[in-house]
Amino acid sequence: MKRIEHSNHARFLTFSCYQQMPLFKNDAIKDAFVEQIDKARQKTSFHLLAWVIMPEHVHLLIWPKVSEFPASKVSWWLKRDFACRVITRWRELDASILENIQTPGGKHRFWQHGGGYDRNIVDGHELMEKIRYIHANPVRRSLVARPEEWKWSSARWYAGMREGGLTIDKAERPEI
Repeated sequence: MKRIEHSNHARFLTFSCYQQMPLFKNDAIKDAFVEQIDKARQKTSFHLLAWVIMPEHVHLLIWPKVSEFPASKVSWWLKRDFACRVITRWRELDASILENIQTPGGKHRFWQHGGGYDRNIVDGHELMEKIRYIHANPVRRSLVARPEEWKWSSARWYAGMREGGLTIDKAERPEI
């Protein structure tokens, strides 16, 4: 897939776990990925507009600094170290999940191969649509009754519950 990035576009990203397995079922793993988002954000300086961690995938709405850190580099910073840390820990524990995430070549994968879903967001209407979509994910899956009840989502921030979560950046471009 060819990605075309523009500095005046937000990016809607989706990363799926290997073979759509619920590798984020464990709350500690979801919490660790929240920390990873924060670390990657410090390293690559992207603006975070919305996010959610689901049992088998992650959605992010970001505004990357395209010239220095396009979405592909942001994705790399988000996914690579995190996957290595989790798989290393599972090896230390001799976790049974290891046999389920082993590729035919014998490697262990946390993430589905490839870059995931990636889309330019070009206007304010589409931006708001994606934010609502991201926040509704846990409700659609019957994990919670209301979006702000899901701890691993920016819905809590948008609902005014600012403690313990990631800070959301304001979209500063007039195009959005």
